[in-house]
Amino acid sequence: QVQLVESGGGLAQAGGSMRLSCAYSGRTFHSLVVGWFRQAPGKEREFVKAITESGLSTDSPASMKGRFDISRDNAKMIVYLQMNSLKVDDTAVYYCAAHARNGNYDVWGASEYPYWGQGTQVTVSS
Repeated sequence: QVQLVESGGGLAQAGGSMRLSCAYSGRTFHSLVVGWFRQAPGKEREFVKAITESGLSTDSPASMKGRFDISRDNAKMIVYLQMNSLKVDDTAVYYCAAHARNGNYDVWGASEYPYWGQGTQVTVSS
């Protein structure tokens, strides 16, 4: 069992930046993958970015490519999502999630992640 808590959300202006944090605890794994997802009103939950235990990060959907960066501090057990050049369309509830699966899996698939935080609201205004 893994617990995750997001923080750092709030209000931002279009073109600005924001950093979200995901603190995790509980059962530890040698290769815990942590990812970020988001869900805007009226839309399905979508993958944002994920990072492996060793610090390898995934790509992101086209709408977020080049704007969002992910990093982690394994000693502090925190994963960060740095969001730059924010757009109004980035407004959503942002969730962090984790899994410890090995082998073949869909890293972009929400169903692959059994552990989830409660989410943090990000609102971008123009």
